[in-house]
Amino acid sequence: MRILHVLLAVLFLMLQGAAGQVFPRLDNSCLIQNGRCFPGICRRPYYWIGTCSNGYSCCRRWVE
Repeated sequence: MRILHVLLAVLFLMLQGAAGQVFPRLDNSCLIQNGRCFPGICRRPYYWIGTCSNGYSCCRRWVE
């Protein structure tokens, strides 16, 4: 029974790792600049402020 719990824990950790590769986490450097990561170019009302670690564009909302 104890082995079953260990195997379930290992399976859970493997699933978390796989989900992390499919669904990338937020990029902290972009988040620090109050930006969001978008695929492709930034569209209105956002403007480009850099590049995220996954290659997406880091965009910030234009505020007047």
